[in-house]
Amino acid sequence: MKFNKKAKLIQLIHIGKSQLGLDDELYREVLESCTGKTSSKLLSIPQLEAVLDRLKQLGFEVDSKNKTGVKNLASDDQSKLIRHLWLRLHETGAVKNGSELALAKFVENRLGVSALQFLSTEHASMIINHLRQWCNRIGLDRLTPA
Repeated sequence: MKFNKKAKLIQLIHIGKSQLGLDDELYREVLESCTGKTSSKLLSIPQLEAVLDRLKQLGFEVDSKNKTGVKNLASDDQSKLIRHLWLRLHETGAVKNGSELALAKFVENRLGVSALQFLSTEHASMIINHLRQWCNRIGLDRLTPA
């Protein structure tokens, strides 16, 4: 018998939360930014799929096939913050393409470094500051979880 689709999506989302190392507060912010709700159990299948897509944008890989074309995504705190800011800018329309590849190209254009995992702490801080300034210019108030 096939696994219930909703249950399977919830399971994948929780695996993604774990794999990405999201704390409960950031996880609930991701849910809310995608759906307006803070519990996966309250979501419809399309909403669950939207959350799963967001987790994939943050670097979660559901299977061994790498759909982003980027392997070994950086998972340090600075890289997670960079992705979070990038996706917030994407939500507002300030960034047209919210993918990991588009983010890598943005970083490469600014610093000549091809991916987040190759950024020094100093360069990552420069990208974070640039993205925060961009968020401020377009009026995004809450940049990170309190």
